[in-house]
Amino acid sequence: MPTERFQFTGEGGHQLAAALELPDGEPSAYALFAHCFTCGKDTLAAKRISVALAAKGIAVLRFDFTGLGSSEGDFANSTFSSNVADLVRAADHLRETHKAPSILIGHSLGGAAILAAAAKIPEARAVVTIAAPSDPVHVTGLFREHLDSIRTQGEVEVSLAGRPFRIKREFLDDIAEHELMKDVTGLHKALLVMHSPVDDTVGIDNATRIFVAARHPKSFVSLDHADHLLTKSADALYAADVITAWASRYVDSATAAKVMDLPEEPRKVVVQETRKSKFNQIITVGPHHLVADEPKAAGGEDAGPGPYDFLLAGLGACTSMTMRLYADRKSLPLDRVTVTLKHAKIYAKDCAECETREGMLDQIERDIAMDGALDAEQRKKLMEIADKCPVHRTLTSEIRIVTRAVE
Repeated sequence: MPTERFQFTGEGGHQLAAALELPDGEPSAYALFAHCFTCGKDTLAAKRISVALAAKGIAVLRFDFTGLGSSEGDFANSTFSSNVADLVRAADHLRETHKAPSILIGHSLGGAAILAAAAKIPEARAVVTIAAPSDPVHVTGLFREHLDSIRTQGEVEVSLAGRPFRIKREFLDDIAEHELMKDVTGLHKALLVMHSPVDDTVGIDNATRIFVAARHPKSFVSLDHADHLLTKSADALYAADVITAWASRYVDSATAAKVMDLPEEPRKVVVQETRKSKFNQIITVGPHHLVADEPKAAGGEDAGPGPYDFLLAGLGACTSMTMRLYADRKSLPLDRVTVTLKHAKIYAKDCAECETREGMLDQIERDIAMDGALDAEQRKKLMEIADKCPVHRTLTSEIRIVTRAVE
């Protein structure tokens, strides 16, 4: 997937370094990502979430705030208000060059900044916070032992994550003036709050305050076991999966289906006789053309798979795809899945757990081989996930088939 790198002019007139992660095809939506305090656009969480969303069709713009990363300016002269203003400038740039963002995502203090900026980005319909504080003042806890010195001296160098940063009195004054809960109450946009219950940098009580203050529609997702910076790849990818699924309900209706990697309407499957032989059929599924037939033993020419072959293929493909999605999300060492299926008719009396007690019933045997350095517990969990594939659920639930005669 391509990454477009450029600069745009921030609120203070400085050139801010930005990266726009683009999907391979036409973006289904645009998102704006705000990174954490003293971080940058290329932190693990920012980059992994942006790339994962791009893979699902959502273009994501992330940039370095003033004085950070590759952006111009002095970090000491930046404030929470200037960060909010730069986010609005970034949205303006997207609007002018591509399309205004319909999704806003903020991590840590970036989440607070996104909440404050949301009202100034009218096209945004969905707002996501990840490990965000309910009050920007929370960030001063990172250098609380220097607060008195900053107040009296006007500027002090502090160490944050092993790096030196100069903090000015103006920064403290600025964040003290912000009443973020008023922004949350008046958001009038869909809100997704994501937070880890074991976050020891920004406690989960912050998520509670944001969620309670917000109006519906609002959702909360626990990032169980994740650290504050989402340093584990699996946590960032899980967050991206959730954001994609959740945001699909709120982005423009014309693009919502694309965000979910699904067609806007269910694709029709058309089956028509070719008359080349007794059972030969041509099947059209969107741009795909398949042939179906029966084996010679059943009176066909065996020119293609039979109806039950297609049924088994659908179940097998769905099983493998579902296991792959789970394995990637959990970073399991699953190299390859092979699903082998067989359909047969059996006597009901031979099935002790079946409700049908008389006559014949259908039985599908499904053998799953998993290649990779998986332990016993991981293999057990993947086998459980196999039974949760959508086609499996369809086949084992009540099905209603509506048949009509058409001209």
